[in-house]
Amino acid sequence: MKDTSNAQNHMKAVGAAPTSLPLGNAGAMGNWKAEIRDPNGVLIDVCEWQNLIVNAGLNQLLSGGLIGAGPWYIGLTDGSPTVAAADTMASHAGWTEVAGYDEAVRQTWSPGAVASQKVNNNAAAAVFTITSNSTSIGGAFLADNSTKSGSTGLLFAAGAFTQGDVMLPAGSTITVTAEFTQAAV
Repeated sequence: MKDTSNAQNHMKAVGAAPTSLPLGNAGAMGNWKAEIRDPNGVLIDVCEWQNLIVNAGLNQLLSGGLIGAGPWYIGLTDGSPTVAAADTMASHAGWTEVAGYDEAVRQTWSPGAVASQKVNNNAAAAVFTITSNSTSIGGAFLADNSTKSGSTGLLFAAGAFTQGDVMLPAGSTITVTAEFTQAAV
């Protein structure tokens, strides 16, 4: 029997146009192996199996991986970002960070408690005030470095608006929430 766990994350931006970013799936599971030997140490059998990670375990993955890992920061991407699984903060050829906002650093992702295999910052959304006319925003990302346009640190997640880019004039605000979900399958 094969049981796995899916991890999903969604970012939602509210500004000129509400947007939602389904950013993909990842799997989590355990692989086990048991060697059975007789009293003389002779191998009789090898049993291998995969397990279901239960809801409490999934909650712990979210708590330890996101909440327990220190502060995280939300940044904005330019128009039409193409995110790849191999992207890092130092190398992400398919997108560029947008720095044309008033805040001095990327905005802090302040999550609530993990519940029902979900964690989000809905109660403390990240708000960006756009400073340049015709600023094209195409998505958002989550990283562990607050430096605007910084290229160090861990990139946790990134994605593109499902309905395309949003062109914003100076003075516009964009409010971003991000929710990360684990689900057993």
